[in-house]
Amino acid sequence: MEETFVNKVSESGILSLNLEEYYPKETEIALFDMKDYLFMGLILKEKEFRENLKTLDLTAYTDKIVAVTCSADAVIPMWAYMLVASNLQPVAREVTFGTVDEIKKMTLLKNINQLPVDEYRDKRVVIKGCGEIPVGEAAYLLATQILRPVAKSIMYGEPCSTVPIFKKKQ
Repeated sequence: MEETFVNKVSESGILSLNLEEYYPKETEIALFDMKDYLFMGLILKEKEFRENLKTLDLTAYTDKIVAVTCSADAVIPMWAYMLVASNLQPVAREVTFGTVDEIKKMTLLKNINQLPVDEYRDKRVVIKGCGEIPVGEAAYLLATQILRPVAKSIMYGEPCSTVPIFKKKQ
């Protein structure tokens, strides 16, 4: 007599959402550190700064997301960031203020904000945890806020072992 195994998870109608799939796919985010264009790494001299930007090799930023930051504890006037954006924007895909890690996090949240909520309407959803990429708390908060108005229930973990988060009252 042959024993048949039934996959109760697949028959449960639970949709699994893996937030890692929304992590930025860009393999490289180019860093533009204002410190590298400051006199002694601390002082912005307008004339030299403008000249350096004019002679900047833009190929390193072409078709990339560019993270503009200043790793030195220097006072940078706002117009300097504007000037950098003005020079990079024609070649870069996107120019954003922050470190590379901050840009990855912002892009992840932007991607999660594009969740196709209609696919989750009146469904039981488990938001996958414990992945290989640490997506962070903000991603789980945002996904919950987006899904709560439409989902029948929200759980955290794996379909075979979940922690209940929300259940729509009938």
